[in-house]
Amino acid sequence: MTVINTARSPALHAAVALLDAAGLPSSDLTEPLLEHFLFCGPRDDPTGLVGLELHDRVALLRSLAVAPNAQGSGLGSALLEQAEGYAYAQGVRSLYLLTTTAERFFMGRGYRPASRESCPAAIRSTSEFSSLCPASSALLVKTWP
Repeated sequence: MTVINTARSPALHAAVALLDAAGLPSSDLTEPLLEHFLFCGPRDDPTGLVGLELHDRVALLRSLAVAPNAQGSGLGSALLEQAEGYAYAQGVRSLYLLTTTAERFFMGRGYRPASRESCPAAIRSTSEFSSLCPASSALLVKTWP
């Protein structure tokens, strides 16, 4: 397993640049939303990042991105593990995500398909769920007791 040091709140311009390069949504990002984004590397040029939108006991995991020169190194898995631990420590017990390209990656890490109808209102009301991600995106969830 890859061990990494993460920090919270990457620079907005740097987060947008990394997400844009990965083809992930960034148009709704704001400084306050980045409060629950974890990153590794320099704040102004992160090597990887992952974002969370916390809503009490549920959260949306969004924007897991790794710079091209670090892909395949285990950094994505390490960032995901850090984000899950952070979410759990904040009281989250169900972590949702939408993906068009990484369903196998997440299912291999304990996520399972979920129906849009069963998704909590707090998750359905996020901009990523309601407008940024296509309706064809896979909705996955991971739960803890």
